[in-house]
Amino acid sequence: MAPDHARLTAIPTQPAPPEEEPQPASRRHAETRRASAGEFLHRREGAVERRPAAWGWRGAMNRWSGGLVQPQPSRAERRHEEERAAVQREFGGPRTIAFLNPKGGAAKTTSVLAAGYTFGTVRGGGVVAWDNNETRGTLGIRALRPSMGGGHDNTTRELLDELPRFTGAEARIGDLASYVRSQGDAHFDVLASDERPGVTGTIRAQDFTDVHRLLERFYRLVLVDTGNNMRAENWLAAAEAADLLVVTSTVREDTGYSGLWMLDALAEAGYPNLKYKTVAVLSDPSDRVDEGLVRDLVEVYGQRTRGVYRVPFDPALVTGSVLPYRDLTKGTRQAWLTACAGMATAL
Repeated sequence: MAPDHARLTAIPTQPAPPEEEPQPASRRHAETRRASAGEFLHRREGAVERRPAAWGWRGAMNRWSGGLVQPQPSRAERRHEEERAAVQREFGGPRTIAFLNPKGGAAKTTSVLAAGYTFGTVRGGGVVAWDNNETRGTLGIRALRPSMGGGHDNTTRELLDELPRFTGAEARIGDLASYVRSQGDAHFDVLASDERPGVTGTIRAQDFTDVHRLLERFYRLVLVDTGNNMRAENWLAAAEAADLLVVTSTVREDTGYSGLWMLDALAEAGYPNLKYKTVAVLSDPSDRVDEGLVRDLVEVYGQRTRGVYRVPFDPALVTGSVLPYRDLTKGTRQAWLTACAGMATAL
């Protein structure tokens, strides 16, 4: 019978060397692990972010002691810095936010300007607010106008007429200065809708697409103010192109209902991922509002959107004239920082 080779074992010709005692996994890891240059910088970023307090008595103590005593920031200050960091985040490409409500007086235009101011000042630029009204909107009226200093009065209509200038690779963002309106220290630009009373015709879907494609070439963030006609071609084009929808409403029953009705219509039309691509901004129309209505609006919009943000009453926002960015109250600035941080996170 042949031997079963599978069961045979080799006979050693000399004693085997003693086996080394196995090292703990943590020790082996410590000996072989090498930190990369990128990890070093990431570690230092964390150290830089841990700054001493700058607000209130904590900040005063830090300054008075010359930095010898460095209290940690308060919860409010930490939240403020976290929201600024959220607004400053990179999106990996241009992003578009459309501000919508089919009812007039729903704070769409003031919301676009306040968001433009917030994104512009915190991000340092790269932001354009565009009045995509099919005929005549008021964004250009509420924004700073270059004509105040001898500039231009050009609008989307004039830009459409000159679009062939910008189709080539040699087109420059500086060339757009003849069509957009700089908002100065607010660090964003405004592209107004047509303002000439004698002009006929409306902005079509293809017009929107052409202008939108151009703005995405030169800006990181496009904020779109919309009209009140949900059936207009350019309104539908904006809703489809937007990466995020912002439903604006004042704390009023009619404007709140109008925004919800619009969400119903978009849902019935099959708009994809509606809840997760939408936030709501509720603005107080006066210094006295119905808190019961506020609770109802926050609850129902909370069911329909990924976030609801409240903006307090600010006299600077309700005059109907050029928005004085410097006159916005501290509470308004903080509320819009919170809202824009939520928008940036959604993007």
